[in-house]
Amino acid sequence: MLTTILWFIVVGAVVGALARLLVPGRNPIGILLTILVGIAGAVLGGVIADALGAGTLVAIVFALVIAAIGVVALTTLNTRGSGRRGWRTGRRSY
Repeated sequence: MLTTILWFIVVGAVVGALARLLVPGRNPIGILLTILVGIAGAVLGGVIADALGAGTLVAIVFALVIAAIGVVALTTLNTRGSGRRGWRTGRRSY
């Protein structure tokens, strides 16, 4: 069981790091947060797959998918609406 959890952590860290490399442009969240979200998603996906009685390989694939969804969702939510001007209405003060 401990080995499986370690695999989930490794899979989540790899998903977080790859997502950081694959997303074009400036990302408003840091690389550490991206990796932590990947790890949390992988562990959550692995626990859910284990609760459903899936095998180890299926659990790792499920963890990979949940981690990727979590990282994409966080990146998309933080990127949308954040430009150079941020939350302001677009009026410039000179």
